[in-house]
This record gives sequence, C-alpha cells and structure tokens, in this order.
Amino acid sequence: MAYVSGAVVGDNPVMDEYNQQDPDVRGESMGNGRQGRQAAVFWVVLFLGTAAANVLAKAMMAARDGLPSQWMAATIDEFSSALVSLLLLAVLIRAASRWPLHTDTWRQRLVPYLLGAVAWWLLHVSAMVLLRKAGHAVLGSHYTFGDWPAQWFYEFFKDIQTYALLVSAVHALAWFGRRRQGEATLLAAPDEGPPVEPVDRPDHFLVRKLGKEFLVATADVEYAQAAGNYVNLRVRGHDYPLRITMAVLEARLDPILFLRSHRSWLVNRDQLRSIEPLDGGEALLHMADGAKVPCSRRQLPLLRQALGG
Repeated sequence: MAYVSGAVVGDNPVMDEYNQQDPDVRGESMGNGRQGRQAAVFWVVLFLGTAAANVLAKAMMAARDGLPSQWMAATIDEFSSALVSLLLLAVLIRAASRWPLHTDTWRQRLVPYLLGAVAWWLLHVSAMVLLRKAGHAVLGSHYTFGDWPAQWFYEFFKDIQTYALLVSAVHALAWFGRRRQGEATLLAAPDEGPPVEPVDRPDHFLVRKLGKEFLVATADVEYAQAAGNYVNLRVRGHDYPLRITMAVLEARLDPILFLRSHRSWLVNRDQLRSIEPLDGGEALLHMADGAKVPCSRRQLPLLRQALGG
C-alpha cells in the first residue's frame, strides 16, 4: 500500500488538543462527540429548567401568601445550586467514563465512589454558599446560610441522594448508549468442537446492537481508539466499543495489517491515505473516511518502517 507524506506544517491545534487530553479518554471524546453534546444539552436543560421552575414556584407561593416575590433573590439561590451541580456533574461524567461500575469492578471502586459523594457534598455546599453571598451582596442584601451544623447535614442528605441518582443515571445513559451504538466482543472458543477460526487472532468480532448480533470482519476495522475501559472499533462510520485494553487488542490483531500510531490508537494500513508531518516530530494520519488520527513522535518512525518508507 502506497502512501504520500504531506508537507511540514506549522503548529496544529488538533495535535495540541490530543497532547493535552488524558490518553485514556482521547478516543472517547472523538468517537462519541455527538452523543456527548446531546448529553450535555440534556443535563443543562434539566438542571437550569428545574432551577427556573423552582424560581417560578417560589414566586407563585409568595403571591399566594401576599408576600413580595423577590425574584432576584430566588434566582440567585436556585441557579447557584444548579450551576455548581453542572460543573460537578461534568467531573462525575468524566470519572464514571474512566472508572465505570461493572459487575466485575464495582467492589473495588465502591469506596472511591463513596468518597466522591462526600466530595460532591462539600464542594457543592461551599461553592453554592459563596455564589449566594456574592449574588446577594450585589443586590445590597445579606445571605445567611442558617445554623451551620444543622444546615450542612441537611444539605448532606440532599446531596447524597442527588449524587446517587446522578451516578445511576450516568451509568444508565452510558449503557443505553452502548446498546444503541452496538458493542463488540471477541469470539470465544465453542463449548464443543474446535473453533471455526483462531481464537487468539480472530478474523471476526461479534457485535451486539439493539438486541441483534452480527459478525464484523477484523479486516473491516478502519482504526481503533482507546476510550477508558473500552476500545472503540471504527467500522463504516460507526464506533463499536470493545471491552479490552489497547495492548491486549494489539496482541490479538494481525501486526502486518494493524499498526500502532499512538498509545491510544491503532490504524488499519489499508485505510491509511497519507501522513502529514507536524512540527515536533508528530504527525497526523489521514484515513480513508476523512478522519485524522494522531501519530506520536515515538511511533512515527516505526510506522514508516512498517510501511516500507
């Protein structure tokens, strides 16, 4: 397979972004960008919509009781909690993606998740109170948190419930996303009789999607991206997550066909169209589907050697 090296270019923001990201989540942000944006919109609408509804409810209750509505104070109180929760939720989603709870991992990860609940409570209450004090100061009023020990423990029970619901919701959404997207598994040895193909180096992956199962030829995988505990297999415009480490996957695939371009990426040499060198010794690999896959400084000479260049 022939390839063409591109011209040297200047600083490339795409490569800078790859270098700054955690290696275990680079592939995930690439492979599930659309789903991630949809989830972000969902959570923002949910939290801010709930805050707006609470402000309206407080105003209606004040009108019912013949009291001043205090729209601005209610807005500060409700939206301060919602904004802090959204920021913490972003951290929770990243952590849950990197260290998900599965049937074989939840025991080891239960304690970190419980510590995360305490951290959520402390950070949420502290930041919320600071925002409320600042907001009320702008209005020329004074915000009082109340009896600190009693109020802290009241917020503790509220935040623990919220945290537990969000952890469950984040994992449920990820599970449904994988079901909709499809999930790949390596073919196992049959219970009886010899396997139809080598188990150590399979020619096919078994993909489960929306209750159906079908085979994907290994040679049809265009590239693979590390995504937390999964590796996303790119096949004809779709990503199929395979629960495996990149090192194990690389050992199972044909080393002549699949080349390591980065610690988080494998590429199918038949899908590689050109190599674009970058300043600093890295490169971008232009794939047949238009994707640009990063190639590290360490892997670039090995890749060129494997390609015969």
